[in-house]
Amino acid sequence: MPRRLDLLPKAHLHLHFTGSMRRVTLAELAAAHGITLPDALLGGWPPRLRATDERGWFRFQRLYDAARAVLRTESDLRRLIAEMAFDERAEGSGWLEYQVDPSGYAARFGGLSAFTELILDATAQAARAAGIGIGVVIAANRTRHPLEARTAARLAASWAGRGVTGFGLSGDERQGDPAGFAPAFRIAARAGLLSVPHGGELLGPGSVRACLDELGAHRIGHGVAAAADAALTARLAERGTTLEVCPASNVALGVAATPADVPLRTLLGAGVRVALGADDPLLFGSRLTAQYEIARHVHGLTDHQLADLARASVLGSAAPSDVRERLLRGIAGWLASPA
Repeated sequence: MPRRLDLLPKAHLHLHFTGSMRRVTLAELAAAHGITLPDALLGGWPPRLRATDERGWFRFQRLYDAARAVLRTESDLRRLIAEMAFDERAEGSGWLEYQVDPSGYAARFGGLSAFTELILDATAQAARAAGIGIGVVIAANRTRHPLEARTAARLAASWAGRGVTGFGLSGDERQGDPAGFAPAFRIAARAGLLSVPHGGELLGPGSVRACLDELGAHRIGHGVAAAADAALTARLAERGTTLEVCPASNVALGVAATPADVPLRTLLGAGVRVALGADDPLLFGSRLTAQYEIARHVHGLTDHQLADLARASVLGSAAPSDVRERLLRGIAGWLASPA
């Protein structure tokens, strides 16, 4: 009998705010607010997606925006965050860092600062109730002007050490020159926040290099394109940069044709630190433990290697030292338990 992967202590470093929503919550909130959702969100599930061309990305973004539209009240936000916390606990996550772009919610919740203050309060409350640690990554949108990213970075910096742990950059990777966002990341860095941009998902190794060179990345969301460049993987390994690899997401969006085509073994073989992530379970159909199942059953990773993935997730996180130590002990205990 293999060791249960939901009992493997781990950190979850790649989860988006609205994308964490339960499907039943989406349906209930839509009904409560009289919102008609696209058939793709509630019909055949998970929806058929791709993002390898602009049309496919637009459809993916449209579905995400439709899901976000059901979040209308403070109680909606608090419900989402509370359910997120308990879902993470059920997956074995002892530490979570979820990513949110406040600009997508600010108009409905009193502005950037008011929205951020609300979710940080709800996050602290949910973390206490679920008994896990949670940090928030404030993200800028690379499809908007870099000056907006500086506003987001200042917002993130104002909450550094008080719930915000990092600063990210998301959206269609094919848009926005990373160099234009460098000033925003310098603002965040001065506040002690981790740099956690997306890169190397829809574009090639150059996108990963830009995250390192222009944005000072500590972690990179996805980053799987680095596997095609041995010099780049060696650099990532030497720096200890963590790649947040999301296997189910890669397949759903057409980045990889099958789970076996996700270059997990290539990255690990090069010594790159990898933390598995679920990305948007609402749209991709699986949560964190399922990513470890892919690593076990598709890529053939042993329990020792799966434990190494869990350790990498903890070491790549912004978790406080006591949380890190507890999770690392738990991983050792899981590995020492009978198979």
